[in-house]
Amino acid sequence: METEKRRKKYDRQFKIDAVSMVVNGERSVADVARDLGIKPDVLYRWKRKLDDEKGGAFPGKGRLGPQEEELRRLRRELEQTKEDREILKKALGFFSKHGK
Repeated sequence: METEKRRKKYDRQFKIDAVSMVVNGERSVADVARDLGIKPDVLYRWKRKLDDEKGGAFPGKGRLGPQEEELRRLRRELEQTKEDREILKKALGFFSKHGK
């Protein structure tokens, strides 16, 4: 019987607290990782993500970071603008034929 290895999920606050133990304290990444039962490379990744994204790091399941949210909004706006343009093109064609 094969057992699946399930990936552990940690909430945003856990990640922030773990990184702050390294940044604010005098403990090494290896020590903190060992105490929390995670691999050091995971802690390094969390630290890098927190440094890169500041308040937008670890948005959580189903939530987007600020940049992804802005990108999604802009894509929706672009689609709406394209649809509006197509409607106006059709209206222009209709009125130019029937306006004479």
